[in-house]
Amino acid sequence: MNAAAVVYVVDDDRALSEALVLALKSANIAAKAYLDAQEFLDAYRGDMPGCLVTDVRMPKMSGLELQQHLLDRNLRIPTIFITGHGEVAMSVSAFKRGAVDFLEKPFTTMAILQSVRDALRRDARMRRVETERSVVDARCARLSAREARVMSMVISDWSNKEIARVLDISPRTVDHHRAHMMAKMGARSLADLILMGVVSGREEMNVHALRRRSAGAPQENDAGP
Repeated sequence: MNAAAVVYVVDDDRALSEALVLALKSANIAAKAYLDAQEFLDAYRGDMPGCLVTDVRMPKMSGLELQQHLLDRNLRIPTIFITGHGEVAMSVSAFKRGAVDFLEKPFTTMAILQSVRDALRRDARMRRVETERSVVDARCARLSAREARVMSMVISDWSNKEIARVLDISPRTVDHHRAHMMAKMGARSLADLILMGVVSGREEMNVHALRRRSAGAPQENDAGP
């Protein structure tokens, strides 16, 4: 977990908020309380690691509405909902939009601490993947159109001869593009390249491509720039 992570407690019940913050700090987890959802929205930025603990029912803006406002701003913070009014429909809606947990009052200190730790681990994983994706995307942006096409085909397990046939170039030219592409991507092996493709969402292998290759007859629309 990120040592800088903070648990943001949003609840209009001051006594409960203070008790939650105290319990979290006693477990060496940084926490900050907000009595109003809008106050939290005004203060929170996406580069602030942590998780959100919010009541479902609050005046002005409910916990579910807060969750939706965050999603609308593309702010994906792991969220734990707490409520004194257990409703299955609300929990289903919350989970569909990425909630980590849905705790009904009264809950134990152990239960909230476990949920918070799970949420903080999820946040750390999300931020690590996002950082890796940004690095890979920056490297991909340096590729020429032909190198990007070769990368896509290499990731999809096409051989140099097959790539040469589809792109109507010589295998030696494929080697040239492939070497430049691997250098720009900083990939030391095919395994490295495949992992980068998965991280960036560029892994394109599919059943149709495999069938075309197995038949030895790539379709004309496979030929790219």
